[in-house]
Amino acid sequence: MRFFTLAAAAYISVLLLAGCSLRHPGETRAEVDRRHQRVLRLNNELLLSDLDRTLMLDKPSKLTDRRIP
Repeated sequence: MRFFTLAAAAYISVLLLAGCSLRHPGETRAEVDRRHQRVLRLNNELLLSDLDRTLMLDKPSKLTDRRIP
């Protein structure tokens, strides 16, 4: 049991210290920064869109300035 625990710890430390991402191997630091900026920008746009829809600011008003008899 002790051997398997040490082997698992060694495997995890190799993965963490290797610096290679399992999701995007070979990605440069600039590409990671651009991806993070894009994700943050899209999240911000979606949040503002949801707020506009909640506050009903997303559509022009169909109210008239004249009284209807």
